[in-house]
Amino acid sequence: MSYHYDEKIDGALPSHDCAQILAELSALLPGCEILHEKEDLRPFECDGLSSYRATPMVVVLPETIEEVQALLAFASKRQVPIVARGAGTGLSGGALPLEKGILLVMARFKKIISIDAEACVARVQPGVRNLAISQAAAPFGLYYAPDPSSQIACSIGGNVAENSGGVHCLKYGLTVHNIQKLTIVTIDGELLTLGSDALDCPGFDLLALFTGSEGMLGVIVEVTVKLLTKPQSAKVLLASFDNVENAGRAVGEIIGAGIIPGGLEMMDNLAIRAAEDFIHAGYPVDAEAILLCELDGAEIDVLEDCERVEAILQAAGATDVRLSRDEEERQRFWAGRKNAFPAVGRISPDYYCMDGTIPRRELPRVLRSISELSAEYGLQVANVFHAGDGNMHPLILFDANTPGETERAEGIGARILELCVEVGGSITGEHGVGREKINQMCAQFNSDELSLFHAVKAAFDPAGLLNPGKNIPTLHRCAEFGSMHVHHGELTFPALERF
Repeated sequence: MSYHYDEKIDGALPSHDCAQILAELSALLPGCEILHEKEDLRPFECDGLSSYRATPMVVVLPETIEEVQALLAFASKRQVPIVARGAGTGLSGGALPLEKGILLVMARFKKIISIDAEACVARVQPGVRNLAISQAAAPFGLYYAPDPSSQIACSIGGNVAENSGGVHCLKYGLTVHNIQKLTIVTIDGELLTLGSDALDCPGFDLLALFTGSEGMLGVIVEVTVKLLTKPQSAKVLLASFDNVENAGRAVGEIIGAGIIPGGLEMMDNLAIRAAEDFIHAGYPVDAEAILLCELDGAEIDVLEDCERVEAILQAAGATDVRLSRDEEERQRFWAGRKNAFPAVGRISPDYYCMDGTIPRRELPRVLRSISELSAEYGLQVANVFHAGDGNMHPLILFDANTPGETERAEGIGARILELCVEVGGSITGEHGVGREKINQMCAQFNSDELSLFHAVKAAFDPAGLLNPGKNIPTLHRCAEFGSMHVHHGELTFPALERF
């Protein structure tokens, strides 16, 4: 993994005359804004993983589906690589542009087309902000369940591309569980509908295949999301622990008791202190760890579950358990957790946000190992977990201006991801692979599995023009990385092997 733009990827692409491409695009899309001046391209050099940067050849901001179709058909005909971008809040370099490619920005597709309160669905364009869907559905007593920490800014198209989750995904699922239909444009400019208005549809589940595909298979132009009825009651228990491993064990005890909270989150002391200083959520700054456990549903059931969970937490070693007194305090408890990332950014010049998933039973072991790695590399790590489903977000604190610290942050991050695989987990839970984790894909999957991924990619995009160099490593790359013994020689898709 490298904290700079990988020139090998761009070097594998065919060169195009920028002036010629710009002239052709201007003629093809006369009503579409196309950016090409250097100062106009700078804002699009990176996504939320700002350590990777590249300046695109041109940026195109379409407003209609027909413009997107024409642009993709043009890219296919001229063999120009193209990267789709939403709000740019991604944290894996998935929207990193190419210096020899087109950056397709979907920010102007921001209409909520319709809300069907009886069917509990909303049709939205991909540039609509996650939170805006719930705000629009609120007058009907409905909301959209997946709630990433960046929901105030992130777009639903990007959520689909990364299969985003959030603090409530334990009970209500990831994006893939909360969408019903997609309209996409293929690299040839063809319009396809995946899924249907019905709860199920015949044939292969291409909707699930496309969700989480990170812009590798097509470009989303419309999403039909499922809406849920707002629960009658919701309460949050805030439990303090003087031992991080006890907090980890408490998570398994709650789930083992047959209770599925709306959200079950964990923060260690470093994250607690940073969030409290920033948000003033009422967190106990002397605790080694806290758990936030939200229970929702019918009021009588919530009260009963709160009593059961409180008893479990105390038996697990909680030093204090507090129940949110009202809706304002519940929101304040969650505000501290959802602002953990920017809060940590206030106490360190730089931080590296990791994303991996582990079995819940391995939480104590993994937390202990992260502590050991922190000492080995001499860098602090703030731990923030979607603890209920094992999705961890260690935040590695470093200073890029101090020689060697960037490389150490990179090293500990790779070790944490490989630890996730070692204990039976995954190198990503919701941030995607992008450019950031492409080497660790070699540790997660064997050569036969990677070849199958390339076959799927080739079925949608045989020339490898959509978001090249992301998500799926080549077997050559894995051999160079040293994490895989490559079987069967070359891939059978030479166009993809360039990257």
